[in-house]
Amino acid sequence: MPPETPSFVDRDLSGARFVRVDLSGARMRAVDLQGADLDAPWLGEEGGSLLVNGVDVAPLVEVALNERFPGRELRRAADPEGLRTAWAALERAWQATLVRAEAMGPGAVDVPVAGEWSFAQTLRHLVMATDTWLGRAVLQLDEPYDPRGVPHAEYATDGHDPAVFSASDPPWDEVLDLRAGRVAMVRDFLRDVTPAVLDEPRRNPWAPEHAGTVRSCLHVILNEEWEHLRYAVRDLDVVAAGGPS
Repeated sequence: MPPETPSFVDRDLSGARFVRVDLSGARMRAVDLQGADLDAPWLGEEGGSLLVNGVDVAPLVEVALNERFPGRELRRAADPEGLRTAWAALERAWQATLVRAEAMGPGAVDVPVAGEWSFAQTLRHLVMATDTWLGRAVLQLDEPYDPRGVPHAEYATDGHDPAVFSASDPPWDEVLDLRAGRVAMVRDFLRDVTPAVLDEPRRNPWAPEHAGTVRSCLHVILNEEWEHLRYAVRDLDVVAAGGPS
């Protein structure tokens, strides 16, 4: 028998924190959402929706995010020139954010907010993401990972050895060099990519039973980059305002 759907009736969940929780298909009626803060990176993907008082707000969120982050709307570009333009826009956005982070003073890049990664750790996670989706998936390298990358929380359950990664935090200059190398790695690949290469089949590195293409792997990289830029800007705002860490 399928498990009974849980119900929460007349419960006080004010101030509750939900992390990596599946609320897809949840039905909420007569709920007080004043001041609620939702972060759903997959909102609007593949026809997804979020109804608030009967209004699908997912398209509105997409428009607002694209206005806030110019160039984000290019992340699903399909042809080589479009992908090169999309990556160039992303590089500009990250460079502006790097300048801002460094201007905030010593130590600001190492401040975590509400249990999330610090700015430096976010850059190291994007190194790991590039190693996964470009190095491992697209280039099919046997050992793509730099130990200074930061894996996502589910890495240890994906059948991979988390000991590949170092627990120590490298100096900021080293993080910058490592990140710059991965950014250049994507840029160089896109410089020479052809439509035929984009159509080549590749397997999802986390779920090999799911087939994809070089193009779909590059789309994952672009999505990862924009989502983590959004997180980084959000948390830098908190640090700048002297908010809780």
